[in-house]
Amino acid sequence: MILDFTQLPARDAYNWMVNSITPRPIAWVSTISAEGKTNLAPFSFFQGVCAHPPTVIFCGAHDRAGKKKDSVVNVEQVPEFVVNLVPYALRETMNQTAAPLPHGESEFEKFQIATTPSQHIRPPRVANAPIAFECKLDRIVELGAGPLGSSVVFGTILCMHVSEAVLNEHGLIDPVKLDTIGRMGGDFYTRTTELFTIKRPT
Repeated sequence: MILDFTQLPARDAYNWMVNSITPRPIAWVSTISAEGKTNLAPFSFFQGVCAHPPTVIFCGAHDRAGKKKDSVVNVEQVPEFVVNLVPYALRETMNQTAAPLPHGESEFEKFQIATTPSQHIRPPRVANAPIAFECKLDRIVELGAGPLGSSVVFGTILCMHVSEAVLNEHGLIDPVKLDTIGRMGGDFYTRTTELFTIKRPT
């Protein structure tokens, strides 16, 4: 089977991509608008891309009308955001925040999600997230236009918060205790509790 992406409609290309590029880590992004309204939304087109400077990206796909995500609009207004990681225990809460709300309505308030202040930036963190990265905006790259185009948001990490509960006896992150989830296709997710090791060649 060969799929010619130069001929595929964008929606079909999207479906093939999200069902095959798996698992995808989830950035639960908190932002704040110029009016001070908070927003919280999950993004599975997310990754760490550089250590010097420490940089993450998340991609906000435009909706069917070509409108930008509220998270992206907020970052354009207030160039800061938090990437909160999603453990299995918060899966249902995270999923609630994927619901489309009117611009300016806070997911934190609507779904009663506890917040805690950030150290260096204005958007709050998810209080129960085991790891959170405070980021300042580096740049936004627009890919495509209209429906299913995307705003690729680059952020420089200023500060990382790590819960003591996910550390091992050496003070390092224990992946079993971290227990994050990943996005698959459709309604499927995966859980990072089945682990194996392979030594890297020297």
